[in-house]
Formats: sequence, C-alpha cells, structure tokens
Amino acid sequence: MAFLFHPIPSQRPMSSMLVPVYALFVLCCFCSLLFGAGSVSPMDAVQVLLGQGTDEAIFVVHELRLPRTIIGLIAGVCLGVSGVLMQSVTRNPLAEPGLLGVSAGSAFSVALALALGMSVATLPIELAQVGALVGCFFVIGIAKLQGQRNDPIRLVLAGAALTSLLTALTSLLLMYNEFAADEIRFWITGSIAGKRFDQLVEVVPSLVIASLCSLYIVRPLASLILGENVAIGLGYRPQRVRLIVVFVVALLVGTSTAIAGPIIFVGLVVPFVARALVGTDIRRTLWLCLPLGPLMIISADILSRLIAQPTEMPLGVLTAIIGAPVLLLIVRAQRLPTL
Repeated sequence: MAFLFHPIPSQRPMSSMLVPVYALFVLCCFCSLLFGAGSVSPMDAVQVLLGQGTDEAIFVVHELRLPRTIIGLIAGVCLGVSGVLMQSVTRNPLAEPGLLGVSAGSAFSVALALALGMSVATLPIELAQVGALVGCFFVIGIAKLQGQRNDPIRLVLAGAALTSLLTALTSLLLMYNEFAADEIRFWITGSIAGKRFDQLVEVVPSLVIASLCSLYIVRPLASLILGENVAIGLGYRPQRVRLIVVFVVALLVGTSTAIAGPIIFVGLVVPFVARALVGTDIRRTLWLCLPLGPLMIISADILSRLIAQPTEMPLGVLTAIIGAPVLLLIVRAQRLPTL
C-alpha cells in the first residue's frame, strides 16, 4: 500500500490544482443547465438564464435541470469524501463504498421499504443510512481492523460477498412485488433525474453532521494513517476515530443512495485522481475531492442525457464504465497478492 501512504516525490502546490478543478466544476454545472435530452436547446437555456425564454424552457431549466444538478453536486461530494475516508481508515486504495457492499446495504434497505409499500418520493433518508451503517460494520468487522494489519484481498472479498448477497435479496424482493419493481427499476442503476428541491431539505441535517464530524477527525485520521502507535502517542484513540469514520461514511453513502441510487466507483476514482494531483495527505485530498466528486457525477449525467437521445442512459452505467478501468489500473499498480 506504499502508493497510498508514502509521499509522492513531486507534489504540486494545492492552490495550483484547486483553481482549475473548481473552474472546471463550475463550467460543468453550467453545461448541466444547458444540455438535455428534451426539446429545449442550449440557446433556449441561455435565454432562461438571462431572464427570458419560453414557459417550457423555464420549466425545464428551473424545475428539471437545476434540481438534478444540485442533487449531483451533493451526491458527488458524499461519495468522494466517503471514498477518501474509507480508504484512509482501512489503509486500502480499493476500499470504495460500492465495492465493499456499503452501497448495496443502503440499496437493500431502500428496496425493503419499497416492498413494504413506501415510494421513492416519500422514502425516509434514515433507512438508507441504517443500511449503509450495517454494511460498513459487516465489512470492517471481517477485515479485523483493530490492532491488526489489514488484508486488502479479504476486505474486497468480504465486500463482494456482501454485495452479492444483498443484490440477490433485493432481486427477490422486486420479483415478488411488482409495485416495488416499477418504483426502483431506474433508481437501482443510479440516477439523479426527476429530483425536486424539497428532497434536499431532508439531507441537510445529515450533511451538517457529517461535515462537522469530518472536520473533527481529519487530524486524528492523518496521524492514524502513519500507524496506531503514532496516533496513540499524539493522544488520539484509534478505535474512536474508526467508529466516527464508519458513522460519517454511513451518513454520506446513505444520503447519496437515498437521493441518487447506488452509484459505484465514484468513491474509488475520485480519491485516486486527487492523490495523483496533490499527494497523499488526507487534508489535501479531501479539499480536492469536494469539486472532483460532483465533477464526475455531473459530467457523467450530462453524457447520460446526450448519448441515448431522446431517452437517457442510467447514470450508474456510465460511472461503472469510467470506474472499471481505474480499478484495474490500481490493482495492477499495487501488485496485490493473488489467491
């Protein structure tokens, strides 16, 4: 795991990377308002942004494209930050919420709620967060983090097993409940289409709590990365730090899954790119993941609208297409042991 926790010889200045990344992020958000699969053209959208435009264009930009852009921003931040935290606490560059079954646990809890008669529009966000929390504890418990060296192969296998089990259970639920199947069919592959502003109100408390906890654990987690003895010598409690990280990851992944579905590979690709740009210090990578996560989600969402017109391709399909080669690259670079 030297790639993740030893300094990169030529770390670039933080400011030189933040400015272009944030500029690209703002441009991507602007493009998200301009492009879509419907009849409203980019020029029509520009007229709306200038305070003019037809009623149809105003409705599409304000009620359809703007909410999904903001949802994409929130989901991207949640997945990017949760990926950095999970990889840091497990000391494993393959530790991504989607690969480790955390997103699957969140998705299963949502599917169970839908099978019991709820709808996606009225779904309590706490259900997705509880499912993510259970998935976190299951996988990390198998990995035996406390006082032992982590085995990346065991961690990934545990996540794969949990994902397969929960995916199978989710399929069984949908097979015997036609209403739930109709509700979840597009959501299960990951999508930020059709979102409303009132859905953002529910996620605000979770985001505030997760943000405060993340600020609290950044310094202890940076010392824990150097080893438990170092963290203890600095006065931190490694077990407490890990529990807080698990709690924060559950909040973030549950929030993202509830509003956008189980989108995989974002928590893997974003930290990988951030470390390549600014080095391995978690305090630097976290700042860069804030725009990189939304940048990946929103840009993939724009492509999903354009490449399958007049319909849309599921967002999760595109993130998987992007993330799978990155996963292979990381595995090859790490030279992980084979079974």
